[in-house]
Amino acid sequence: MGESLILLQTVGGECPEDIRLLSNDPCLERGLGYRPPKVTAIREFLELFHDEDIALLRPAREIQKSFIMPSTEPVAALQTVQAHLVRRIAHRYEQQGQAQSIATVDQDATIIESHKKSALHHYEGGRGYQPMVAVWAETDLVLADEFRDGNVPARQEPLTCAQQAFAALPTTITARYFRGDSACHENGLLSWLRHPDRADEPGGVIGFAVSAFTSPELSQAMKQIPDKQWRTFDTEPDGTLRQWAEIPFVPAERYEQKESRPLRYVGLRLLKPQGVLFADGSDRHHHAVVTNRDIPGDKLLDWHREKAGTVEHVHDEIKNALGGGHMPSQRFAVNAAWFKFALLSYNLASAIKGLCFSPEERTVRFKKYRLLLVHLSGRMNRNNCVMGLRLCAPPDAIKRMQRVWSVFPLKTHATSAKALGRPSP
Repeated sequence: MGESLILLQTVGGECPEDIRLLSNDPCLERGLGYRPPKVTAIREFLELFHDEDIALLRPAREIQKSFIMPSTEPVAALQTVQAHLVRRIAHRYEQQGQAQSIATVDQDATIIESHKKSALHHYEGGRGYQPMVAVWAETDLVLADEFRDGNVPARQEPLTCAQQAFAALPTTITARYFRGDSACHENGLLSWLRHPDRADEPGGVIGFAVSAFTSPELSQAMKQIPDKQWRTFDTEPDGTLRQWAEIPFVPAERYEQKESRPLRYVGLRLLKPQGVLFADGSDRHHHAVVTNRDIPGDKLLDWHREKAGTVEHVHDEIKNALGGGHMPSQRFAVNAAWFKFALLSYNLASAIKGLCFSPEERTVRFKKYRLLLVHLSGRMNRNNCVMGLRLCAPPDAIKRMQRVWSVFPLKTHATSAKALGRPSP
């Protein structure tokens, strides 16, 4: 059933009912070795992830408006599957001579719009869900997620997702990093990231940089920095200068360990050219990043900004190219399971692109990935008890498929040494 759900989302299905498009296809059934399940079977399978006792834990809205629903046991088991998948893929990279020793975890929440009655209002005014997702930037793999109601703010308990993400990393990692937006500027998460115990774990100390929550005190501290201390390190296409400076700021909240050093604040000033203003009428905007790293401020800001090209890209693909943007049920755990299967589908496709595609094809979006590998025409035939696949595709497409079979071998005659044109061992 899990394989069928991943197949459904990989080919473009957005809801369980789309499985009908894969039924009554003898060629597909021969290739899979089984008949795709019916819609009712998929619905019944997804319902198994629901636990009414867990659902009853939700307090009344009058008592607590935002509540993070605990995962049911089957949904939590899918996270275990996700972690094992990540480690298996990392082992394949190692087998190909591309061993991954650095892991940068990028964490961010996204909004999934939904008009279901059970969906709650989010901060943008609509209704839906707001899952938190953590991505391994170097391999483009989703490490963990926490499915949430739409009214749960991203800054509420982000630690759980981060802990699951680092727990999913392989033990071969020797350097670990973390990046996040201002929702990750939360005492519990920062205290855990910089705790001395991290140094004794595989991968060692976690270097992090998160967007600082701009409190009135921090904003005032940045405005008091003299102009000569702001150093320009980049210019945007519209002429806006990107400048950085060290901010001598210690927050009033004392969440650091007793003997630990105060965290470092690096300010970012966006300065408009003379005569040009932002929409609010000012010619400059101030932001800040809080970090425990000692690299130069300009390099730190550029490194932190790279997060926008990783986890936000994953959000877009999961919601718009896979089925993660459409919730199939009124039940929370069913939607959480459906979303996790979308993440599994994304990771499998990302692994194929990273391990089997040419360098120029590894960054293609899911829409083109389907054109390159999934949506190929072919015909299966049987001759003397031998199954054959005859493709209607150019030679480079057939070679690409053969590379996939060589990295992820299928126990079929189609992937034997003779069929792939290689000499027998």
